[in-house]
Amino acid sequence: MFKANAKVDVALNRDVEHLIKTGGKEGILPIVQMGEPVLRQRTVPYEGQLSRRTLTKLIETMRTTMLEAPGVGLAGPQIGLGMAIAVLEDHVREGDEDDPREIGELPFHVIINPSYEPVGDQTRSFYEGCLSFAGYQAVRRRWLDIIARWQDEDGNRHEERLHGWPARIFQHETDHLSGEVYIDRAEIRSLSSDENLADLWCEDPVPTEAAEELGFDL
Repeated sequence: MFKANAKVDVALNRDVEHLIKTGGKEGILPIVQMGEPVLRQRTVPYEGQLSRRTLTKLIETMRTTMLEAPGVGLAGPQIGLGMAIAVLEDHVREGDEDDPREIGELPFHVIINPSYEPVGDQTRSFYEGCLSFAGYQAVRRRWLDIIARWQDEDGNRHEERLHGWPARIFQHETDHLSGEVYIDRAEIRSLSSDENLADLWCEDPVPTEAAEELGFDL
């Protein structure tokens, strides 16, 4: 649970309410793009600084913004909020069962003050994108299995083992909260526009041909 004696930060609460209102009736916020300092700053832990009403509205707005983008995760810094909160959601679609990226069902989650640690030493390298680096994707190596830890909006603590694509999503969004963007540790020679990725490299999710043609290691 969040601290019982936590006090709402009135100024911050007012700023977040203002941020939410910028989403208009649709509740869709602009997504911060690379170059904005907030994406490179470590977020502050959430310890009850917002009223419950404001926190609930923030979560709803973040989810709406994520789905509209469309994306499978959105972290606080991506809407200009330097607070350790993110939302995640992804679903298995027809044909995903045999996808080598091991896509799995990831119901909507609010992750507050998240962290993770690898389980074993297996990694996988796949193309990955980011809503804050729109129009491009690159190959990023990530842990295949992790232990994920977080708090929900009620302050309850959770711990779960995640595998495959859900583990990648959790790692991606949690990294945002420490000022890291996926491209920081990506294979830079793999960098591709969305259009070229669709035209040239999307037939096989394992980027073997892209590695050979573009000259990077898997």
